[in-house]
Amino acid sequence: MANVNGQEAASLNGEPVVKRPRENVQQDVSLRAPREPQNKVTVVLGAQWGDEGKGKVVDLLAMDADIVCRCQGGNNAGHTVVVDSVEYDFHLLPSGVLNKKAISFIGNGVVIHLPGLFEEAEKNLRKGKGLQGWEERLKISDRAHIVFNFHQAVDGIQEQQRQQQEGKNLGTTKKGIGPAYSSKAARNGLRVCDLVSDFKVFEEKFRMLADHFLAMYPNLNVDIKGELKQLKEYAEKLRPLVTDGVYFMHKALTGPSKKILVEGANAALLDIDFGTYPFVTSSNCTVGGVCTGLGVPPSYVGRVYGVVKAYTTRVGVGAFPTEQDNDIGDLLQSRGREFGVTTGRRRRCGWLDLILVRYAHMVNGFSAIALTKLDILDTLPEIKVGVAYKVNGEPLPSFPANMDVLTRVSVDYKTLPGWRCSTETVRSFEELPLEAQNYIRFIEDFLQVPVKWVGVGKSRESMIKLF
Repeated sequence: MANVNGQEAASLNGEPVVKRPRENVQQDVSLRAPREPQNKVTVVLGAQWGDEGKGKVVDLLAMDADIVCRCQGGNNAGHTVVVDSVEYDFHLLPSGVLNKKAISFIGNGVVIHLPGLFEEAEKNLRKGKGLQGWEERLKISDRAHIVFNFHQAVDGIQEQQRQQQEGKNLGTTKKGIGPAYSSKAARNGLRVCDLVSDFKVFEEKFRMLADHFLAMYPNLNVDIKGELKQLKEYAEKLRPLVTDGVYFMHKALTGPSKKILVEGANAALLDIDFGTYPFVTSSNCTVGGVCTGLGVPPSYVGRVYGVVKAYTTRVGVGAFPTEQDNDIGDLLQSRGREFGVTTGRRRRCGWLDLILVRYAHMVNGFSAIALTKLDILDTLPEIKVGVAYKVNGEPLPSFPANMDVLTRVSVDYKTLPGWRCSTETVRSFEELPLEAQNYIRFIEDFLQVPVKWVGVGKSRESMIKLF
């Protein structure tokens, strides 16, 4: 036993404590001084139920970005970007892939359906020159999970079962996203690193996973041999694109100055934890998903931009307090061309719900907002904005977690005058009609978040920058 201050010190693992001389007392104090990260990521997130126009905002910011990342979701997301009058549709590829000077990165939090990825690239290549050379500027995390064809088949079966058992489904895209994330959580999923390693080992694990789902769903049609053949071919195509995602992001964040952009898929109210559960997606599409889906430390998250449509839309089933199942909803739907990019489904439409957007801000901490599709409101004589919820006449202090409560809320509206003229050619805030300016200011005052961009059309040029 060592004697310390006149007392015997306890031994460590049975070994006597050895008192060492204190060397290097003048340790480099710079290690202990707080240091600001070299590079921070800029994040673009949906603040409603998706389809807010995130792709357009990302495309705008991606023009001078060095790296553009996807951190969660799969090809259930749908982003439309118009460049040189060509309309590109993205589901798995980051919208920034159109920037030939930027690297596009698909992070570990994304679930990837490989046939969908390559089909998407081919389809967009046929549309225009924007995607030429995409393989040379795309990187995929080795830790990303794979969506198999049987995941998609299971997704359809599960929706059918819900309809039969409960009389209502979740309205999923049937892209296999939920079942793939279920495999991930059950720890029997397969990742990109498995596919590009020893294929015999991969094949064995794949067969076990397929058998697992066949045991659960006896009527499931799985072509194991055919899919394995297809996957072997994709493995060769994929191998040059695969990288250690953690090391890739660390190098980008701590190396020379870079502009790094993160493109959120889906939206806050579809988040698995914070969304209108169970009518949600299977991933975290709020700001926390950036850290877990890319391996980015929280201190490296910089500006977080929330994308808000000037009204509200929702695809599929689930509570929608400000929905207008009337002429107003029909007008918003037709003027806004509100059909899902991924499914083609008609979107439900209603007034802007600021209670919902404020809740999204609480979770994400938006630095500023991009307000899109303002021009869709151009013909309306008056515009309503949801500002409070009540249940049985009593005000709700917060956005409810329970969907049975949300379906029963009544909405208090603030009615604002419309501007009844076209804003499509406007290119500055000052050029907007006074009523449109007041609409924007009302949103800012309610949320206590500045509006940085306003969208009045489909092109890049139609995004008006306010500051």
